[in-house]
Amino acid sequence: MAEETKKIAEETTPEVVVSDVTVRETPQPEPESPEKVAAPVTGESKVEDEKEKELVTESNSFKEESNKVEELPNPEQKALAEFKQMVQEALNKHEFTAPPPPPPAKEEDEKKAAVSADAPAEAPEAEPAAAAAPEPVIEAESEPVAEKKVETEELEKTEEKVTPPETEATPAPAAETPSATEKVEAVEEIKETIVEVPAAVAVVASTEEPPAAEAEEPKTEQTLPPPPPEEVTIWGIPLLADERSDVILLKFLRARDFKVKEAFAMLKSVVAWRKEFKIDELLDEKELGQGLEKVVYNHGVDKEGHPVCYNAFGEFQDKELYQNTFADDKEKLTKFLRWRIQFMEKSIRNLDFSPDGINTFVQVLDLKNSPGLFFYKKELRQATNRALLLLQDNYPEFVAKQVFINVPWWYPAYYRMINASFTTRTKSKFVFAGPSRSAETLFKYIAPEQVPAQYGGLSKEGEQEFITAEPATEEIIKPASKQTIEFPVTEKCTLVWEARVTGWDVSYGAEFLPSAEGGYTILIEKSRKVGANESVISTSYKASEAGKVVITIDNQTSKKKKLVYRSKNKLSDC
Repeated sequence: MAEETKKIAEETTPEVVVSDVTVRETPQPEPESPEKVAAPVTGESKVEDEKEKELVTESNSFKEESNKVEELPNPEQKALAEFKQMVQEALNKHEFTAPPPPPPAKEEDEKKAAVSADAPAEAPEAEPAAAAAPEPVIEAESEPVAEKKVETEELEKTEEKVTPPETEATPAPAAETPSATEKVEAVEEIKETIVEVPAAVAVVASTEEPPAAEAEEPKTEQTLPPPPPEEVTIWGIPLLADERSDVILLKFLRARDFKVKEAFAMLKSVVAWRKEFKIDELLDEKELGQGLEKVVYNHGVDKEGHPVCYNAFGEFQDKELYQNTFADDKEKLTKFLRWRIQFMEKSIRNLDFSPDGINTFVQVLDLKNSPGLFFYKKELRQATNRALLLLQDNYPEFVAKQVFINVPWWYPAYYRMINASFTTRTKSKFVFAGPSRSAETLFKYIAPEQVPAQYGGLSKEGEQEFITAEPATEEIIKPASKQTIEFPVTEKCTLVWEARVTGWDVSYGAEFLPSAEGGYTILIEKSRKVGANESVISTSYKASEAGKVVITIDNQTSKKKKLVYRSKNKLSDC
């Protein structure tokens, strides 16, 4: 019996060792994974740090990619096809609208899985004890009369507890007489079997129940028809409805470097956020953004046709506007955020999501009179940071270029602090210009007639002689030099023109020279000094004879100047 007990112990110990090994093996990858992840991250950060200056100075390196599927590189085409397949499967399963499963259900499933995994490990332990039970029963019945009564009483007690269904415990003649020690071992073995038999029966019963539950599940699946795919619309475009959906999916792929799973996770997050934020209701909300018309607004397009959005947070220098917008009130902060998102949504609805259309903006951020680095305008800083996070997380790849103008002295230090939070792709869209170079920088991307007058352009509010579609001419005035411009005039017509010099600080004059010999020169505007704060000069002259109008600009400074101008003859007066 001692040998059999050792065999039982040897049979049960391997199961415990196996479970211990799995526990030891699971944490082994954990210390290795940080090392594997840390290595490429540090390498990338070094590369980004080395390229940081180039990205700021060589911002022209970014060029928008094509949204036509046939023009995409093969890896990007495959990523888009895989992404569309994942979206279709999610629509079929209603993953965009179905609520996530409750956490308690997951915990119960894990507990059930743990119990079912442990149950087979206990069954082999009970089987050897149950098999050894008949042997001591047979040996106990070949005893002398004086000791047999004691053993029969013990057997009767055990039989009442065990209640075997068959008469396997019927006494049988034994060939040998057992010793006293063997009788004690027999009684101990019987007691062990009394404890182990019910456990074995319970294990058998538990293993027989799951097949019955599994047999019922196919019946319910066959009776319920599959639901139709759900419809999900984002920015007014139904997903997978037409080629416009491809343009939207490409935005998510590019935002995640064409990593399909990450792009899919971002898409699901954006759809969930839009429902939580109630975007559809937000579009119809009124009385949002009152007094903020000059803080964020759209004005004109750039040279490639992108709508241009201007952000002038220096307008919050107006204390009344600041108090009405923030004023330590969480409700006002919420309204500001809802207004900013509403403005973004309405602007997006005006974009063209066709593959060859314009579906991105140019952002111009005016930092003139903007609050200090950390210590001023706390509520404004918090509001703009929250708005920035919402826009970054839920509006991927909607900015083609981001131009920072009137950059103050402290901003480079601030940019170095936040630089790490931007991807290389995002930083390649940034352009920075100080106060003296703001207008010139804007003219690189936006035509002067499209730039608002307060930023050095020719576009003014109200009724004007010129429309935005009438182009302007740009010229450079060298330091310490004069520049003359001639506008031809037909007989008896009115000539109108407008001109502007960035930063002015030059002398300006205009005169009319007739074409006929012996004619007299007519002074239209006497030469005068034009200050730096003056805007656009708009003038008209009605000629009584053919000739030309000559304007003269005298730049006596040591800096070159940018001159923009345009002219036309008014047809109604000709």
